[in-house]
Amino acid sequence: MMKITRIYTGPDGESHFEDLEIEYVSSGPIGKLSNWQPVTRLAFRETAADYDYDWHVAPRRQYIVMLDGHIEVEVGDGTKREFRGGDVLLVEDTTGRGHRTRELSGKPRRSLFIALE
Repeated sequence: MMKITRIYTGPDGESHFEDLEIEYVSSGPIGKLSNWQPVTRLAFRETAADYDYDWHVAPRRQYIVMLDGHIEVEVGDGTKREFRGGDVLLVEDTTGRGHRTRELSGKPRRSLFIALE
């Protein structure tokens, strides 16, 4: 199973974390694979070493794949979690107060944004 973290807006209008596992459905000489997921576009992103983005909602449902860096994300219910290179987030808090993100490593962060249909 591939572990990812979902950020979503609950019925209370606040964002929350949820731990998800993506199941592998096949395996072979190239490794294990999940089911294919429909996506619409992909963007490469680099943020500054002092990145500190106050409350905001996700502009769309999307995966964020952390390539490097070390961030702290705070959701509306007050919970904070740290993420590093290799972590995958599914951000779906497109309404409500959203979440806050800040860089902890003091270095630029690179990531992939993969928009979902």
